[in-house]
Amino acid sequence: MSGERWGQVAAMTGTLLSLGHGYTARALARRLEPRGWRVIGSVRDAAQMPELEAAGVEPMQWPLDFDKALDGVSHVLTSIRPDKDGDPVLRAGRDALSAAGQDLAWVGYLSTTGVYGDMDGGWVDEDTPLDPGGVRGKMRVLAEAEWHDVEGLPLHVFRLAGIYGPGRGPFAKLRKGTARRIIKKNQVFSRAHVNDIAQVLEASMNAPNPGRTYNVCDDSPAPPQDILTYAAELLGMESPPEVSFEEAEMTPMARSFYSDSKRVRNDRIKDELGVVLEYPNYRDALKAMLEQERLTES
Repeated sequence: MSGERWGQVAAMTGTLLSLGHGYTARALARRLEPRGWRVIGSVRDAAQMPELEAAGVEPMQWPLDFDKALDGVSHVLTSIRPDKDGDPVLRAGRDALSAAGQDLAWVGYLSTTGVYGDMDGGWVDEDTPLDPGGVRGKMRVLAEAEWHDVEGLPLHVFRLAGIYGPGRGPFAKLRKGTARRIIKKNQVFSRAHVNDIAQVLEASMNAPNPGRTYNVCDDSPAPPQDILTYAAELLGMESPPEVSFEEAEMTPMARSFYSDSKRVRNDRIKDELGVVLEYPNYRDALKAMLEQERLTES
């Protein structure tokens, strides 16, 4: 199918099937629905279905009958994480997705910048060799390869940095007094505000380039303690106490995030998709998040 055909289809409104309709996918749905899109979202917990309906999303409970779920769908987004046995979506629906590929304008797979592994604070871009050190990163590399192996899909891979936004910020822990500035030498992270992830996905849907991979992050990678220090400043509080990484009490998952230190380049989303970040740095994002909190409470 020609690039012209992809572009013509994607420029229209359509029907999005969102597999694992969570935090990021809901931000995308909030952008698409006012433009006339139909959004179908899958969730495991049936108790979440009324909430989706109230937001204008047609709920489906996972696991799906993929032949039925894909009927009339033009775009597919999957946010479902892989497990030790591979990608759950492809285990359940590989054949149906492949058969539907010629009718799909765009498929998006949400991956992670964890696939690059530890760079000791150095920079990575989409062409950096993948070398994850942890189990989750390795599962993501395998899942990306699985999706690329499905014949006929207009696949786009989005490697997301640490996601934050409304309801996912440092303010709650600071107010509770549970925040700690965990210090690890040379540790630096890239981040992405959920609204900017949503606009990147929409931009790609409007200008598909099957087979392409995009890093999604802001312009200002920074040590995690800097974010807490600035958030405390916004709240008029003292910075939380410092704790060395070696002595910090953390869950295994939280500790694993500190195994990688890198800065992620985002030139491709700007140069190819024309994205102008709403929140190019954590300072702008945290100020906006706090202001939104205060408006909601008033």
